[in-house]
Amino acid sequence: MESFMRCISRTARCSQLYRSERLAEVGLNGGQYVYISNVCRNPGISQEQMSRQILINKSNVARQLASLEQNGFVRREPDAKDRRVMRVYPTERAMEVYPYIQQVLADWRHYLTEDFTDEEREQLDSLLERVLEKAAAYADKRLAREKEPLEGGEKG
Repeated sequence: MESFMRCISRTARCSQLYRSERLAEVGLNGGQYVYISNVCRNPGISQEQMSRQILINKSNVARQLASLEQNGFVRREPDAKDRRVMRVYPTERAMEVYPYIQQVLADWRHYLTEDFTDEEREQLDSLLERVLEKAAAYADKRLAREKEPLEGGEKG
């Protein structure tokens, strides 16, 4: 089991390094792609919805979005019906870099699995989806109890 967790953790760290290197070309760091991807797929998503979807606490999401807004990737607007809710929209700049982000992710996947057969890739995808389902089920239960995403620690 330790080997399984070590492999996942080390792969995630290597992925972060790769993304950071490649995304620096468009003014992003390795962790910001998830925000750009999410808002490009879901224009008008609330910060709270994004927090739940990507399992990052609301204050960290707000901080990252403020940085992305300052750098011209997103714009945030209060919801027309509930001014307490902040809606997030991609800017033209975000829409321009989104295909590049997708390509960076595809290139990394190709690099990692270039020695795999098609069947092995499909099997890996299937197994990882099952692992994610279990992990997400745990996170959903925890979020239901605490009303706060996993990353970032304590309830706030």
